[in-house]
Amino acid sequence: MFATSCSSDDNEGETIVPIQGKFNLSQTGTIVNGQEVLVDAPQNASGCNRDYLELRLSNTAVIGDYDGANCALTETTGTYVRSHNDLTITVGNVSSTSDIMNLTNKELKIKDKATGIITVYTR
Repeated sequence: MFATSCSSDDNEGETIVPIQGKFNLSQTGTIVNGQEVLVDAPQNASGCNRDYLELRLSNTAVIGDYDGANCALTETTGTYVRSHNDLTITVGNVSSTSDIMNLTNKELKIKDKATGIITVYTR
């Protein structure tokens, strides 16, 4: 006896690469006419370090945002939960769940399930 399932948003299989680590914001985009369209992340302030997402072993998520003439760093702390290929980040009373499109030793690519926005982070 066997079972199969099909879904347009299934990944190629769950990855075994750990999700913990610090990821620098690299690109954002969406899917247009079936093709990914990604651009350098406009959230990164010119002349500053790149914004980041840090996922710690304690299930703490830290979002780092560099901004302004002095590249001041603002860190926002929340929590995250990974369930198979879903990543849910909660800051305060706001949660967002994304599909993990790609996770390697060098890249984390997620797609927000509500907005469809793709975000690419690099290590």
